[in-house]
Amino acid sequence: MQDRSKAPASWRIALPHSAAAVPVARALVRTALAELEHTADGDTAELLTAELVANAVEHTAGGTPIELVVELMPTGCQVEVHDPDPVPPADLTRPGMEPPDPWQEHGRGLLLIRALSSSCGHRPTGSGKAVWFRLPAVPAPRRSPE
Repeated sequence: MQDRSKAPASWRIALPHSAAAVPVARALVRTALAELEHTADGDTAELLTAELVANAVEHTAGGTPIELVVELMPTGCQVEVHDPDPVPPADLTRPGMEPPDPWQEHGRGLLLIRALSSSCGHRPTGSGKAVWFRLPAVPAPRRSPE
């Protein structure tokens, strides 16, 4: 039997530039993480992916699809969201001057990404930027012998 937990794998999927992309991205990440037995925390990966996709949809001009890239490695996973806007996200890798207003509905996504990922950042691409986060591998739960 092949040890699939050691083989890196990646997925690259174009998503519509609309709010409908958020649940699709969550489902794609859930499916990708289910492929390996030794991988990152799926709930956290889904949450952070939803934040990145929602930010890309909300803060960039529509018309051009956004792209989800999921890379699974023995050390964990990296998720990237590519969008057409070259402007870096505010305060992704450094804390902002002021905490988010507790009465506002927005403003906590990047805080969650910074707090829950092992690392995060952004980089320019030929058509805009990629915003990414990494999560470390966690052992799969042990199954009791039957």
